Amino acid sequence: MTICVEGMRCELGTVKNNKVELSEYGNIVEKFWISLIKRYEDISLDEYVIMPNHFHGILAINNYVGAIHELPVRSEKKIHRKMLLPKIIGFFKMNSAKEINSSRHTQGRPFWHRNYYEHIIRNEKDLQRICEYIIENPYKWKADKYYPDKFDK
Repeated sequence: MTICVEGMRCELGTVKNNKVELSEYGNIVEKFWISLIKRYEDISLDEYVIMPNHFHGILAINNYVGAIHELPVRSEKKIHRKMLLPKIIGFFKMNSAKEINSSRHTQGRPFWHRNYYEHIIRNEKDLQRICEYIIENPYKWKADKYYPDKFDK
């Protein structure tokens, strides 16, 4: 998945010598990412990278039935969807943004872009390709589609 900072602001860190140096806000993002495995027992975390204005991560859902799109489940008086991935991403984005906004005294201001990008990894070859992309992301920062200079044009 890829999650972008609202307005593509570079607030999560910097890239120096092909390595990401996290800012205070980048450290908050990392803390919440790692905490997901304690909150959701059916997931595991794989490669991830926190870039200056976006985040890439691989999240494995171990019991994948209904994880992304599930048939409606009846509750007492209403029908609701129980989709694990949007719940996890929602928790991650809401809580990391809340702590970041508290730290910078901007409560209520959007920190993350409204949506996120997902890709279902279906085989080992796809996993390998995406892991390599994530690992190499800091090395290719200036050519990255999220590099800030590309938004000034």
